[in-house]
Amino acid sequence: MLKEPDQQLNIGGGWHTDHSYDQAPAMGSILYALEIPPSGGDTLFAGMAAAYDALDDEMKDRIKDLKARHGNAHVFGEESAYRKAIGDRYTNADQAGQRAIHPVVLAHPETGVKGLYVNPGFTLEIVDMDPDESQALLQQLYDHIMQDRFHYRHKWREGDLAMWDNRSTWHYALNDYQGHRRYLNRITIEGVALT
Repeated sequence: MLKEPDQQLNIGGGWHTDHSYDQAPAMGSILYALEIPPSGGDTLFAGMAAAYDALDDEMKDRIKDLKARHGNAHVFGEESAYRKAIGDRYTNADQAGQRAIHPVVLAHPETGVKGLYVNPGFTLEIVDMDPDESQALLQQLYDHIMQDRFHYRHKWREGDLAMWDNRSTWHYALNDYQGHRRYLNRITIEGVALT
C-alpha cells in the first residue's frame, strides 16, 4: 500500500471491509508499516459486533433475515472514476466485477457472535427490497456505525503491525498527509463462504 508524495489519492480511503464482494471474503488483513508520514495517515477501525449489539430490538428484528449484494465494479472496474484516478497502483483490475450475496447480520464463523456485515465501500443493495428502501436502510445502519463509540484510531509508527478480522470490522485509511510518502505491506488472509 504505497502512496508517493505527489499522489493525491490513497488506497483504502473510505470505510470498507476487504473483499466483501468475494463469495468467500477475506478472513483478515495484516498491514506492516515500513514508512510513515510525519503526521497523519492513521487507520480507523469500526467494530461491527458492538454496533449490532447497540441496535434496538426493532431494528435487529427488521434486519435479522436480510441479505445484501456486494460488488466491486463501481470502485475497481475500468469505467470507475477511482480506478482511472488511481491508475496502475491497483493491481487486481482483472478481478473487478465480482459480486456476492451475504447476510446483513453475520454470525461470526468461528465465535458465533453476531455483527453487521454491510459496508459503504462495497455493499450495493439489500436483496429483494425496493431500491429506495434499501438505500435508506443501509444509510441508517451506516449512520449508526459512524458513531465514535464503535471506532478505534490507529496512529502508525514504523514497524507497527496491525491485524484485523474483516468479518467483524470496517476500516478506513485516512488521506491527510499530502506531500509525504506512506508505505505499508499488506497481506490478505483467505476466508470461507459466509452463512
